[in-house]
Amino acid sequence: MSEAHKLAVATKDGLAISEHFGHAKEFWIYAVTPDECTFVEKREVEHYCLGNSSSKTAMEKILVTINDCEAVFVAKIGDGPTEKLAAIGVTAVADYAWETIPESLIDYVRNAGAAS
Repeated sequence: MSEAHKLAVATKDGLAISEHFGHAKEFWIYAVTPDECTFVEKREVEHYCLGNSSSKTAMEKILVTINDCEAVFVAKIGDGPTEKLAAIGVTAVADYAWETIPESLIDYVRNAGAAS
């Protein structure tokens, strides 16, 4: 059996990858193998995107909150947050925006995530 990958998802409804990284108030954490996607927990955060500005404190807390995940799945994310995530070893993934969570995460683990 494959070891599970820990992946974070920004979602509005728990069904699809539907939230912009900077607007997320929580990240849903999943343990994912090539055959199974299991919900683990919700982790609350402060959204850091404040219109034309951002909260440095909120970003730091988000980075700490999801630093044990391999990747974070979002509907949209900017270059700055993507770089900050990469610096702590978390990959930002927007390729599955608006897609269903289990199918997207399993596909990622089977394909794109397999190289990591």
